[in-house]
Amino acid sequence: MSNPDTQAMQGKIVLVTGANSGIGKETARGLAKMGAAVVMACRNLTRAVSVCEAIKRESGNAQIEVMQLDLTLLRSIREFVSQFRRKYQRLNVLINNAGIMCGGGGETEDGFNIVMATNYLGPFLLTNLLLPLLKQTPEARIINVSSVAHLWGRIDLNDLNLKKRFRFGGAYASSKLALIFFTQELSERLKQTDITANALHPGIVATDIYRIGPKGSWYQAVFRKMLSLVMISPQDGAQTSIYLASSDDVRGVTGKYFYKLNPSFVSPKCRNIQLQKGLWQLSENLTGLSDASPG
Repeated sequence: MSNPDTQAMQGKIVLVTGANSGIGKETARGLAKMGAAVVMACRNLTRAVSVCEAIKRESGNAQIEVMQLDLTLLRSIREFVSQFRRKYQRLNVLINNAGIMCGGGGETEDGFNIVMATNYLGPFLLTNLLLPLLKQTPEARIINVSSVAHLWGRIDLNDLNLKKRFRFGGAYASSKLALIFFTQELSERLKQTDITANALHPGIVATDIYRIGPKGSWYQAVFRKMLSLVMISPQDGAQTSIYLASSDDVRGVTGKYFYKLNPSFVSPKCRNIQLQKGLWQLSENLTGLSDASPG
């Protein structure tokens, strides 16, 4: 993957959320070098524009642009999709990459746990609203960046936003488990189409997602020091996302969970089909999907 085919993604339109830093930035950079037209969907426009210009220079690919998207706000997601569909008539690859680990139990304006909103409910609504474009694009791919942390996640349909049972790290693990369920159910619902949906664990990557507490605090330093023993670079962490977006090896492969370019095992919890379908229904209700219109 270090010497990508510069023509492999020529003519393809790729949407990457959270592409202004970390894994998302390296995913956007890697796919740009392969010739893709990349849309960087980011909350922080100032930082994203700077990264966008750097990727253009480095890749020699001018087909990189930034669009604003705040996954914690349902209204922002709907507005983003409305604007995206006015500009594009197809979408080859959607990479739900954006994610946060720590939200301190904070809530969004829609009343969601901020981690669950960013990592799962936002991508759930975004993906569903973009399905019309994906369905009219031959062999479109949906890629959800999950985590090995899903093994420790817990889905309670009566408390998805952890208002009754909040614990540090619990929202992150649960949101990543929800993404696995989402991927599996999405794959099942799209089985009559040629769209594929897969999830992945990028590895334990050295990004700002692991920042806890105030910057410079002693416990943040200790935490990062411990993780540094097993951390990989964002560039290495992006390789499975790039692989799933571009490789012919996974053409037609769907409903799987990948790690290091290979299908991997998921938690036995992910076999609970009743919970999987219940989570989908609850997510539809919480996001107002049945009432939403992409414009």
